[in-house]
Amino acid sequence: MSNLVIVESPAKAKTIEKYLGKNYNVVASVGHIRDLPKSKLGVDVEHDFMPLYENKKDKKDLISDLKKRAEKAKNIYLATDPDREGEAISWHLAYILQLDVNKPIRVTFNEITKSGIESGMSKPRSLDMDLVNAQQARRILDRLVGYNLSPFLWKKVRRGLSAGRVQSVAVRLIVDRENEIEAFNPQEYWSIDAELFKSGPDSKMFSAKLSEINGKKAELENEKQANEILDYVKNERFFVSGIKKSLRKKHPAPPFTTSTLQQEASKKLSFNARRAMKAAQELYEGVELPGYGLIGLITYMRTDSLRISDEAKAAAKDFITQRFGADYLPKTPRNFKTKKNTQDAHEAIRPSIPSIDPSEIKGSVSSDQYKLYKLIWERFMASQMADAVLNTVSADIAAGKCLFKASGYTVRFDGFTRLYEEISENENEKEQGGALPELAEKEELMAKNIDANQHFTQPPARYTEASLIKALEDNGIGRPSTYAPTISTILDRHYVERQQKQLVPTPLGSVITDLLKNHFTRIVDTRFTAGMEEGLDKIEEGSEEWVAVLRDFYKDFNLALVKAESDMEGKRVKIPDEPTDIQCELCGKNMVIKIGPYGKFLGCSGFPECKNTKRIINETGGFCPKCGAKMLAKKSKKGKPFFGCENFKECNFMTWDTPVSDKCPNCGAAMFKKTGKNGKIYCANEGCGFEKDEALSNEG
Repeated sequence: MSNLVIVESPAKAKTIEKYLGKNYNVVASVGHIRDLPKSKLGVDVEHDFMPLYENKKDKKDLISDLKKRAEKAKNIYLATDPDREGEAISWHLAYILQLDVNKPIRVTFNEITKSGIESGMSKPRSLDMDLVNAQQARRILDRLVGYNLSPFLWKKVRRGLSAGRVQSVAVRLIVDRENEIEAFNPQEYWSIDAELFKSGPDSKMFSAKLSEINGKKAELENEKQANEILDYVKNERFFVSGIKKSLRKKHPAPPFTTSTLQQEASKKLSFNARRAMKAAQELYEGVELPGYGLIGLITYMRTDSLRISDEAKAAAKDFITQRFGADYLPKTPRNFKTKKNTQDAHEAIRPSIPSIDPSEIKGSVSSDQYKLYKLIWERFMASQMADAVLNTVSADIAAGKCLFKASGYTVRFDGFTRLYEEISENENEKEQGGALPELAEKEELMAKNIDANQHFTQPPARYTEASLIKALEDNGIGRPSTYAPTISTILDRHYVERQQKQLVPTPLGSVITDLLKNHFTRIVDTRFTAGMEEGLDKIEEGSEEWVAVLRDFYKDFNLALVKAESDMEGKRVKIPDEPTDIQCELCGKNMVIKIGPYGKFLGCSGFPECKNTKRIINETGGFCPKCGAKMLAKKSKKGKPFFGCENFKECNFMTWDTPVSDKCPNCGAAMFKKTGKNGKIYCANEGCGFEKDEALSNEG
């Protein structure tokens, strides 16, 4: 009789079975096998919110197979993912297989490596019912909100809409930011910038900015004030009035948590959250690697802890010493402080075997897996390296009653920056400077140019996926594991759309947000939603009863629902249409952009008298290499952009590469630009072989 081990993923099952050997049979549940029913609420509100679980219909054959395997097994171990969701899946499996939850049937793996699996199997435990109850409470909360608010939106706005405890707050953040941008009143201000140099041959030019006038902060509100100062300083001599030199240390960023991984993957790799988590899941579950076989390359990717094991630190120390030398090790081992209320069951995200350099895996994994592993590996290794040391110089430069300031730095020791530097989306946080020439106090300087420059204060930036994830985390909304599906949902529901990397609310998203703000204030309130997350954390810690948390929430929620139904009796909210200059070919009126269940489309503004509708066609300027028709920009079911021929019924040509309007100079065929930052423009005619860099194309 063999031992039965049940995991969630078939890929992980295959990897784990390799390490456990022939006495173990490892099978996958492929996620949840029981859940609340799809067709009804499935929660008995009157009897302490009792969930009415049912077996998932598509898991009927799997459940039968698991029961047969369980009957023959010597021991059964539930090895689903090491988090709330995984604990709940194990609990449902225990129910189906009639296992005693108080017996040591639960094992968890922080990494899918030989040592990680041996460690997990050596410490079986009973099921953690606090974790299970925290997941149950979250699932029931989301069901109560979704199944009560969605029908309300159907009646008052349009069928097919949905609301959610976390998704509605995420949309509100985006809508509120857009309202701030629209209400923003830019204020004019001016700066004075001087290009200075020392007398003598080969003197280096450097910039200085006006900082003070008569000992007070320089605030120039208009061109007249700026020109007065400009005329004044042009007649003054510039002297160095003060020099300050210092050493500044730059510390490396900590290793990744789920949230910071999603943010940095967005900024550095242009991965959306879903794409990043998919690659991370695959790296954790195991890939085939020459010399290692099937192996999980990173630790568990759903974590908000910054803890690193002593073994991983030692492995990183050995690698850094061999690769870069002992000077690149910090004087004392690094320990990063984890945020308050963080679940510390797992380590931070790191390479499971730090000695596996990204270059070793490049030919064995997909492009996304390689890029993400490289990002995780470099971030982890850099976190264990010495600080960078900068020589900084700041100079005060007097010109009569005006004081200019210049600053710069040189790198004294590159430290961790030799391997990795974090990217900032905020211009104010980006490193400024460069080396200043050697300056001495009272030294006179020459001015080559002194310019007055007009500026306007800028509105707050729209959210990107990275900055939205940071805002959700900073406000305590949701959990890192929910950010990717939340963003996918609000995009798929057409409440928000991407414009380049920015997230912009649609008219539909704005209408729903306003409706919820007016009638369900707490549902879209960031502090209330964060408070609910704290309640779920307390259930997990065992300090709160899950039924009590649900009871407190539902009392006020139900009252708000009854009042909203009363206040909105007989009323409907119209989604505003976006006007266009496209004429309706049936009646001559202008078409408008409407939002339906499947996205945007063109409809006649004369509706309901004229019911003409048509697709929105996004032409690219390129043409199909097969039939010569126009190439259109499209999106896959998962939202990934691609390009297809407009004659899609007769011609099935499609590509991920971007069509360009130019024809090939050699043969006149269609040309495309390869995906990626440095993608080349190439001729689609295979026999031609013409290609050129995009930069050369732009210059031409």
